[in-house]
Amino acid sequence: MSFETILFDFDGTVYDTVEGITRSVRYALNQMGMDAELEELRCFAGPPLLGMFMEKFGFDRDTADRATRLFRERYNPVGLYESRVFPGVRELIERLRAAGKRVGIATSKPLRLAEELLEREGMRELFDAVSGSGDQGQNNSKAEVLAAALSMLGAEKDSAVLVGDTKWDVFGAQELGVPCIGVAYGYAAPGELEAAGAAAVAQDLAELEKLLLA
Repeated sequence: MSFETILFDFDGTVYDTVEGITRSVRYALNQMGMDAELEELRCFAGPPLLGMFMEKFGFDRDTADRATRLFRERYNPVGLYESRVFPGVRELIERLRAAGKRVGIATSKPLRLAEELLEREGMRELFDAVSGSGDQGQNNSKAEVLAAALSMLGAEKDSAVLVGDTKWDVFGAQELGVPCIGVAYGYAAPGELEAAGAAAVAQDLAELEKLLLA
């Protein structure tokens, strides 16, 4: 299948953000009298925070709201910058654009934070559209940000693909009827992407490029 529009997840796909996210989750837990190993908190890199706090720790909505606010106390001034672009991603996106593909971002990360990180690396102009969640909870699900990105680009679902690194990316794409190609270098547990029903799983960027330009 040939893809005209290629949408990328952000955390774990374009940017390695796990350090800042896990440290900020741990900060929130500490403020609430709890603790967890950083490795145990890798699942927070990617999906919406509110839902993950509820799923991982059994928090009710109010407690998860509080944890999310505490997370942002550290993440916004510090954790956001404990991140880097995955090596080779910029060059891949440049080659996709040179091949005539429309390229965008569809992330559950707050839009303003994704935009800031892209601007800092001089990468914002590489993307024809950037869709993310809003500070007030709008566009909170993966399907919603994916639908918004397609709308921005005027793209049809049957010629688009999402590239992501966790089951949440696969599920969000499936909800909208868009295939998802998983990347094994991200934050998914072994076998997670395959079990979720990813259309394919690329072990590295070279394999991903072949799948996207097939």
